[in-house]
Amino acid sequence: MMKKIVCLLLPVLLVLSLVSCTVFDGKRGGPSAYEVAVENGYKGDEVSWLESLKGKDLSLSEVYAAARDAGFEGDLLDFLKEYLSYDDGDLVLSGVAPVSAGISGSLLSSVSITCTFDCLFRNWFGTSTQTKQQSGSGVIYRLDKEQGDAYIITNYHVVYRSDSLTENKISDRVKVYLYGSESERYAIDATYVGGSMNYDIAVLKITGSEVLKRSSALPVSVADSNLITVGDVAIAIGNPVGIGISATSGIVSVDSESIQMQACDNVSIVSYRLLRVDTAINEGNSGGGLFDKDGRLIGVVNAKITSSDIDNIGFAIPSNVATYVADNIIDTCNGTTVTAPKKCMLGITVGVSGSTAYFDPDTRTTRIRETVYLTDVQSGAAADGVLKIGDVVTSVKIGDATYPIDRSFIIVDIMLTCRVGDTVTVSYTRDGAPGTAEFVLTESALVTVN
Repeated sequence: MMKKIVCLLLPVLLVLSLVSCTVFDGKRGGPSAYEVAVENGYKGDEVSWLESLKGKDLSLSEVYAAARDAGFEGDLLDFLKEYLSYDDGDLVLSGVAPVSAGISGSLLSSVSITCTFDCLFRNWFGTSTQTKQQSGSGVIYRLDKEQGDAYIITNYHVVYRSDSLTENKISDRVKVYLYGSESERYAIDATYVGGSMNYDIAVLKITGSEVLKRSSALPVSVADSNLITVGDVAIAIGNPVGIGISATSGIVSVDSESIQMQACDNVSIVSYRLLRVDTAINEGNSGGGLFDKDGRLIGVVNAKITSSDIDNIGFAIPSNVATYVADNIIDTCNGTTVTAPKKCMLGITVGVSGSTAYFDPDTRTTRIRETVYLTDVQSGAAADGVLKIGDVVTSVKIGDATYPIDRSFIIVDIMLTCRVGDTVTVSYTRDGAPGTAEFVLTESALVTVN
């Protein structure tokens, strides 16, 4: 069957379980928890021992001893297998917040979007103008409720139509709706600040909205998508088929991959770096947020594979990329005639000479580490004569921010954070010896990314 990747999506939710308590009945089969405490040095009667436990967490051995006291027969492994099971419900063990709490907060940062276009219509009788609408989703990125102002991140293809009569093909009539206020009565006018087809990110601006001033809207909390690992919870919140905001869930299937697809102009072929999730993706969810279990943004949903023999393969733009582009648009385009972000080009190409998976004991996650090196240095570019093919890049500092380079995509992504006047310091090893190269960015080092 033919597979097709389309830029129309939705969210996913992982249903987590909770540890249940079990009451044991039966004959006593070993020392009581109090007797275990005495054997370990406790001095006092059983009543005072019980009083001392109030407000304290019990160890696994104490729980097992209490089970033995209540009649359980078997070793610790038998106890774990038989009684420590999971039931559906909110996750409340060890201070972990319920997943539902993460969804609730994210709803207040989510919006649905409707774009209206005047389009040219041709038939046998000639040409005419038709009005068309398309729906999508977005997240509230920056918010000033007192003034009723906000910046919204969405997909470029949500606000663009190739047959639009506007000069830039962008809708000139954009409406935004907050969660819980998804009717025309509460429609909020938004204007286009800028965007990039090559990143499929656009920024909308809301100014002086009374609806926003009176709302409970919240700016989105953003996670570092470089820290995402396979298996992380992925909750998608969006506006499926334009009928209002809803949530679905799943997990991250692949933490980073490059996908080629046809852009929204129906001509260009673009390559996106995306997260893959087993998300239920539906038309109208484009531009909506992908959130972790704590309600932090980890991506912006933008595509899915449509095929009769493939289920639940969806994609999202990593949150770092989405916010780097959004910040760039706000800094570069807001209040100017510029409508696309600019990216630093040092004139280098990077590759990977070694890639391994390792287990991080601190986070208890399996991660990938790459050795990133230069495969090409463009003649006449800023790096020419300073960096060399074969240099292994270990870190990059832009202004006051330092980025360790242990994945090749990191150095590519962070070039979006560069601005004119910034100092970029590249740390590397060459033939085993460390070195640094420093660049002060001028306008010529930045190129527009349409």
